[in-house]
Amino acid sequence: MAVALALAAALCNALATIFERIGVETAPEDSSMRWKLMAHVLRRPTWWLGLLSMLGAFGFQVAALDQGGLTLVQPLLVTELIFLALVLRFWFGRPLGWREAFGVVLTVAGLATFLAISNQGGGSLVPDQLGWLLMVIATVGAAALCVSLARVGSRPWRSAWYGAAAAIAFAVSAAFMKASTVLVHRGGLPVLFTHFEPYGIAVAGLAGLFLAQNAFLAGPITASQASLVIVDPLASIIIGVGLFGDNLRGGIGALALDAATLALMSLGLVVLCHSPLIVNTSPEDRLVRASHRVAREAQAS
Repeated sequence: MAVALALAAALCNALATIFERIGVETAPEDSSMRWKLMAHVLRRPTWWLGLLSMLGAFGFQVAALDQGGLTLVQPLLVTELIFLALVLRFWFGRPLGWREAFGVVLTVAGLATFLAISNQGGGSLVPDQLGWLLMVIATVGAAALCVSLARVGSRPWRSAWYGAAAAIAFAVSAAFMKASTVLVHRGGLPVLFTHFEPYGIAVAGLAGLFLAQNAFLAGPITASQASLVIVDPLASIIIGVGLFGDNLRGGIGALALDAATLALMSLGLVVLCHSPLIVNTSPEDRLVRASHRVAREAQAS
């Protein structure tokens, strides 16, 4: 059940990527890391479709985390890119080539092998206050470092680091989701709102949403999408093991094998992210890029 729910969440995330990408394409380039960006996308009906898809993904993800741990559910969310390729093929009529097939095979092989050999278990601990404090300090520091690195450099560099910061925020939000499901099981729904975890979902989720919009605006989707789908499961695995007591196979050799399968999965994701099919997610991409180029040339002259 956890696997099926996680795959449904991944499908909703793929739809959200398409709609949000369309919604942010026409934003002014000087709106990066400003609330002007959100003011722009809130006036775009297509972006609201993306938000609805994201809310659907949220619901499925919470249900999946209720049935399984972070180390099981979060890696499955990388199938978002596979669904993205399929949606673009069958909905928008984009052709699938060798790059897409190769990326899908590597991603599925790495993910399936990791899930088969990593021996996930546990993951039902309720973290104590010190555990939460250490996790928040570590993740906020890591996200802040990513944002600082994104302030300079080329467009792909900036987009990748904004995407990494967003991925960390989404991983933290997933941690709060998991803790909330445990609290509901132990004390019922009314007890949930006497704890900070559900409010943490909102704060971390909104931070991730804001950073993701900046990642989409800052540079090519090849960079932002790769960092989003790779950093999120890796950060979630670390949080799951360190905070919730998720179990992975013990021993240096077993952990090295786990790392190898995740590296194989990440390679497949990078291949998919550089696919022309996924790069040109939005049907407006070409027109928007052309208009931006004309505007820059006019300003330069």
